Amino acid sequence: MITSYLQLLERRYAGRLDDEGLEFIGFAVDGASRMQELINALLIYSRVFSRAQPVEPVDSGTAVAEALAHLEQKVVSSGAEIALGPLPIVRADRAQLVQVFEQLIDNALKFRAQTPPRILIDAQRIDGGIRFRVRDNGIGIDPRCHERIFQIFSRLHPRDQYPGTGIGLAVVQRIVERHGGRCWVESTEGAGSTFYFSLPDHPAEAA
Repeated sequence: MITSYLQLLERRYAGRLDDEGLEFIGFAVDGASRMQELINALLIYSRVFSRAQPVEPVDSGTAVAEALAHLEQKVVSSGAEIALGPLPIVRADRAQLVQVFEQLIDNALKFRAQTPPRILIDAQRIDGGIRFRVRDNGIGIDPRCHERIFQIFSRLHPRDQYPGTGIGLAVVQRIVERHGGRCWVESTEGAGSTFYFSLPDHPAEAA
């Protein structure tokens, strides 16, 4: 509503506002738009539990395919190469598992280097569960920031360089923890990143 009225004000009084007035309106519109983005991001974060579905057997390969379908335009425009390894059936909230893969793949497409993205997605059985891996050849992450990137609204880059709210990885972590697993990253600057998340064989049912 704030943004709409400001834009209406700008159109109606365009001929009577000087450059400074128009600039002030622009700042206000941008601020209101950011506020809406943050509110929407908080809703996504809170709904990990409030809108969660019971866990059930899910083909993780199908979940990855659905995530890639949502990101098809970005994959094509970036010239990305996607390689898939073994992806087993797991017990999970299907929609949330898709959300995890979509966020990790989207990050790999966004934080790419000068060369086209190359992304590997696979999984491996470990003691007590399954460990998933999403590896890319992107810009990498300073090891000092490995824990920080999973904090809500944490950003490592300016908005004009890499847009976003800084909540994506916090949502990934929240979903994985809801399933009784954990997530982490291995990366160095300029050498790509490998994101891991584990799911137990029998995650606890969560409301």
